[in-house]
Formats: sequence, C-alpha cells, structure tokens
Amino acid sequence: MSSMNNSLADVTGLSVGHWTDTINGTGCTVILSPAGACAGVDVRGSSPGTRETDLLDPVVNVDQVHGIVLSGGSAYGLGAAHGAVRWLADNGYGWHTAMARVPIVPAAIVYDLGFNGSTVYPTDANAYSACENATATDASRGTVGAGTGCTVGKLLGIGNASRGGLGQASVVLPGGVVVAALMVVNAVGDVVDPDAAQIIAGARDPESGQLADALSVATSRFDQFLFRRPPTRENTTIGVVATNVRLTKTQATKLAQMGQSGVTRTTRPAHTVYDGDCLFALGTGSLDIPFELSLLGAVAAHVVAAAVLNGVRSASPRAGLPSAADLKPLPLLRPSSLFSAS
Repeated sequence: MSSMNNSLADVTGLSVGHWTDTINGTGCTVILSPAGACAGVDVRGSSPGTRETDLLDPVVNVDQVHGIVLSGGSAYGLGAAHGAVRWLADNGYGWHTAMARVPIVPAAIVYDLGFNGSTVYPTDANAYSACENATATDASRGTVGAGTGCTVGKLLGIGNASRGGLGQASVVLPGGVVVAALMVVNAVGDVVDPDAAQIIAGARDPESGQLADALSVATSRFDQFLFRRPPTRENTTIGVVATNVRLTKTQATKLAQMGQSGVTRTTRPAHTVYDGDCLFALGTGSLDIPFELSLLGAVAAHVVAAAVLNGVRSASPRAGLPSAADLKPLPLLRPSSLFSAS
C-alpha cells in the first residue's frame, strides 16, 4: 500500500482547513465535501459533544453531508459549525430545498478549555476562516486546528499528562481506492504504538516526569486513583475516516464502526466514560467500483491508528506539558501483570 500526501485530502472531493489559536490553546478544523458525500458516524465514548449526528442514521432521509467540523471549546465549540454552514451557503452548496440550499454539517468537539489558563473557544467566524483556507492538498498535523490544545494521559491528573494533537494518514489500494483519516487526539488514556508495544505519550510519573504505565498504577492503587480522584469527563478522540468509493449510509456507518478499532489499538484505555470518542466516515463516490466492505473497514482501522500516532508524534510541547518527542517510550507491561497480586 502506498500513499500520496498521507492526509485526508488525498480522498478526491475533500478539502481540509484549520483555524489555530496557539496563544489560547484552541482551534477548529473543517473537512469540506461541497459536492456532497455519504456519511456515517460511530459515537463510542460516554461523554460526547456532537451536532447533527442523528441525520447520519441509515434510516434518516438525508444521505449527503457537505462538511464536517472538528473543534475545541467543548460544547461552546459546536457553534463553530455554523461558520462552515455559512461558507457553504455563500458559495452555493447545500441540500436542495424549496426555498434555499441548506448545507449539512455535522460536528464534534474536544475539551480544551483551561489549557494554558484560557477559556477562549472557536467561533463561527473562525470556522468560516478555516473554510476560506481549506485546500485539497492540506497535510497539516500536530499542534494545529482542533488539535492545538489537546492532551493525553490524564489518569494521573492533567499536571502529569502529555501533549496530544491532530494527525493524518492515508493509503492507496490497488484499483485506486484511497482510505484516509484525520484524528484529533485528546484522550484520557495513554497512547501506545501497537507495533513497538510501547507507550509513546501519556501519564507521567510526578517525580521523574517520564512516562508511567498509568493503567498499571491506577489498578495497583485503585482506591486512590479511581475512587477518591476519578478522572474528569473532559477528554475525547474525534476524527474522520474517508474513502473515494461510493458508499451507502449503512456502509458508511459500518466503516465508522470498524475504523474505531484504530482508536482501541492505540489508546489505553479507550472509549471510557470519561471520553467522547466519535468517528465520522465519508464516501465521496468519485470511484464507483465493487469493493469488499470488511476489507475496507480493516484498512480504515489501520489508517485511523496511524493518524492517532501521527498526531501525538507531531505535537509540540506547551504549557509545561511535554510532547512525545521529549519522552522516552515505555515498554508495555504484559496484560497479566496489570492485575498480579502485590
């Protein structure tokens, strides 16, 4: 398998843009599909923040979306999506109705309020600006857009966390099938490289500042970390996985479900009650050929995992929190050792 720019915009019919506020540690990312794309969604975490996801249910009439917005700012950031709606409408795109074209723009958010002491959040004007800057060649990653204020590894408290970020990845399969992902990584859990069996970013030991196996610490000191000081519901990993083949809404929904396996492979623990994990799936239909959905879903999980790792490895240190580049990877303990008698 080969890739082009190793980014979501490798999928024909999509363009990607960002608005970034490095001072306040927040931002938003827009994924535009002005000609329309079939979409599905899988919301796996228990603390989600979303917009228009009900429209993506396979039994619902609307079968095209014109953009996706991923934003910082918690629930406040959901308002940024209206900026993408305005931009699409101003440029003549949207669902045709009797009175006007109505752009369909689902959205999801991460919690970055308080990062670097700020409560600034993206607005509709910021998302409009991101649309103006969107290109079909975007390959941004790291501390940009919705990934600007992201952190990972908060099981031992935010002060002992590491930096998260925005990552992208793509593959090109025989026949010209492209599968790509863009992920915004703000998980409560640690981020692991499954191939190397290493934690690459996450919770850090308060004394050494180096990576700690947070799940091992939390289980061995269960009363202290999970009963007396439970993690806050201020985390999530959100993103988009897309392909250029023509999908039905049912197929797009399944693609999103299988793509979530990429989050599970790279985040420990994933899909917790403290995360709002949400993955959108898009099929632009620029390539209309037969395909095997299960194979496409397996590849989707691969690129989602690659995008998660790419986002964390590309992040920059800020607000006293180190990036993966500053940390020595920590070998994963065997699962049985997590629960061995002390």
